[in-house]
Amino acid sequence: MNPKHPPRTAGIGRREFIRGGTLAGVGVGIAALAGVGAAAIPPNPEVRHYSPLGRTGMKISDISFGADRLSSGQEDLVRHAFDRGINYFDTAETYRGGDSETALGRALRGKRCKVFLTSKTLAWPDTDRGAIMRALEGSLRRLQTDHVDVYFNHAVNDLERLKNAEWYEFAEQAKQQGKIRFTGMSGHAGHLTKCLDHAIDTGRFDVILCAYNFGQDPRFYQRFLGGFDMVARQPDLPRVIRKAQQRGIGVVVMKTLMGARLNDMRPFERGGATFAQAAFRWALSNRDVDGLIVSMTDRALIDEYLGASGARAADDSDLRLLERYARVHGASYCRHGCDACAGSCPVGVPIADVMRTRMYAVDYGDLRLARDEYALLTADAAACLACSAKPCAGACPHGIAIDALTAPTHRMLASIG
Repeated sequence: MNPKHPPRTAGIGRREFIRGGTLAGVGVGIAALAGVGAAAIPPNPEVRHYSPLGRTGMKISDISFGADRLSSGQEDLVRHAFDRGINYFDTAETYRGGDSETALGRALRGKRCKVFLTSKTLAWPDTDRGAIMRALEGSLRRLQTDHVDVYFNHAVNDLERLKNAEWYEFAEQAKQQGKIRFTGMSGHAGHLTKCLDHAIDTGRFDVILCAYNFGQDPRFYQRFLGGFDMVARQPDLPRVIRKAQQRGIGVVVMKTLMGARLNDMRPFERGGATFAQAAFRWALSNRDVDGLIVSMTDRALIDEYLGASGARAADDSDLRLLERYARVHGASYCRHGCDACAGSCPVGVPIADVMRTRMYAVDYGDLRLARDEYALLTADAAACLACSAKPCAGACPHGIAIDALTAPTHRMLASIG
């Protein structure tokens, strides 16, 4: 077992051999998805594996703290995660209007040398380096630190954002000043693979953070859903993740719970093994994934999640849970990066982004997060309120009733009647 909080200067060692299976070709081979028994929540849950994060020299907890739903007053959650061995904490200036960073800063005071902190900013095609630097400095004040370990260009879904020379000039300056150690790109929308390909090919990013779950892998559906009418819409994502790993770029994944409807699966969980653990084991069975982040909202969930730490394969019981979840929620979950509906709206409503914010409100039950994210969209679903033509009807290959959901989502998240 790895010791808690290994030295932050630990070098990159040889990757641990995947126990219980192998990974073949592009994506996760079926052999990697069998042979390891499902682990119950251990009596003393803790991180059991720390992964090298690309070429950075950082070794991060394989299951780490996503702080998108963290607010002031919840510092005890951060301390609990730290005590369990989690050493990688992911936040952004937009999370809870900066509250997330403030809470992390308070909770980790005196522990900075034992953890890795990341934050993010939305750098647009025309954002200048001065504005990006001011955003970073604001994050540093709230985090009570003089540097972040990784600073991400956040939620990128437009190649023009990656072509903004100001971002790269900012990054070089911030590194020289010691305010950031490494740079990254995060994304989860329709042009994800295209943007990741570009970011990797520039050779100027150290880490990528992207949406990745079993619902995006065609092999999962081909093997376990057979004739079930569902397809995966991100067949190229494993290739991009592998390319990043081959070039020494760290790979962290998110959205691994495919909507996180955990309570829906409780009646089907057996022997202490849970749907969340199954989903994490599936994601971590990909040898090209260094670790994952997940929103941590209470102590019990942190302990449950860490029941999957150290796993590098999923067994048959895990896959049965994932299959059941996919059958139940396949027609209501909007796949990150699918974008099959793009272009179906003549006025340019960003359907996938609207559906993502709906997920935060309905599936996560977090209206504040949903409204915050909805407010960041460059276009919203206001046009749907007066639309009678319903051009988006039938645009989703998974059967999501887009035309029935976008207008109510706008009413809910734009706070109108």
